[in-house]
Amino acid sequence: MFVDSHCHLDRLSPDTCDGDLDKALNAARARGVKQFLAISVTLDGASELAEIRSRHDDVVISAGVHPLQELEQEPSIDDIVRCAEEHDAVAIGESGLDYHYDSVPREVQHERFARHLQAATRLGLPIVVHTREAREDTLALIREHSDPDIGGVLHCFTEDIDMARAAVAQGFYISLSGIVTFRNAESLRELARCIPLDRLLIETDSPYLAPVPYRGRPNQPAWVVEVAECIAQQRGISVEEVGMQTTANFHQLFRRAAPSVDDELRQQLINAGMSH
Repeated sequence: MFVDSHCHLDRLSPDTCDGDLDKALNAARARGVKQFLAISVTLDGASELAEIRSRHDDVVISAGVHPLQELEQEPSIDDIVRCAEEHDAVAIGESGLDYHYDSVPREVQHERFARHLQAATRLGLPIVVHTREAREDTLALIREHSDPDIGGVLHCFTEDIDMARAAVAQGFYISLSGIVTFRNAESLRELARCIPLDRLLIETDSPYLAPVPYRGRPNQPAWVVEVAECIAQQRGISVEEVGMQTTANFHQLFRRAAPSVDDELRQQLINAGMSH
């Protein structure tokens, strides 16, 4: 089984399964994808994701504001907490720092990220972190404001192994997307070989970043399997082992993500994954 730990189900392209979300999810389920974490990029957007979740038992959602989202008024810690509670989010985010575009001033990004980290700590929820070309500042804010016992995930990771290891030391997981399959992504494939398997997650970030052999097309949750296959090839293990372990990791991190799975089965998944 597989989990798509990061997808934007409210943004799927009209070219994806005829623009039909149900078809896109069914296509993923047919390949063994058992759960989907639908990611919020605005607090208002969490309500739309909650409506999607109400129709699909295997969808869970986050609540947060993307670092490059331009806002007239910044949300307070209370605003983030209230949104997450109202919509029964299993995670805070995505939030973080992005210095590649700098469309939102860095000081605004820093303050926004710090508030999200504090909201996550208050709620006891993991945080989904977007980080791009901001290694030291991202790690500094995580160290200052996050609780290692709660942790989070650096999603769609494209930074170096040293940053990954530093994040793992702070209780974080590393999530790999379709980028790991790209021809010029050898450094990420090295990371896929080196990072402990019990600290990896897999994602699509759909509708963005479709993996090989689908590059150039809108991404969809079914293609998280290609990410797992690439990791399996790099590590010399079966794709089933990657699926089992990353699913166990997902449930270990996002503890509120599987209310329909009884506690005994959830613990079996975690134990099975950690035994590999």
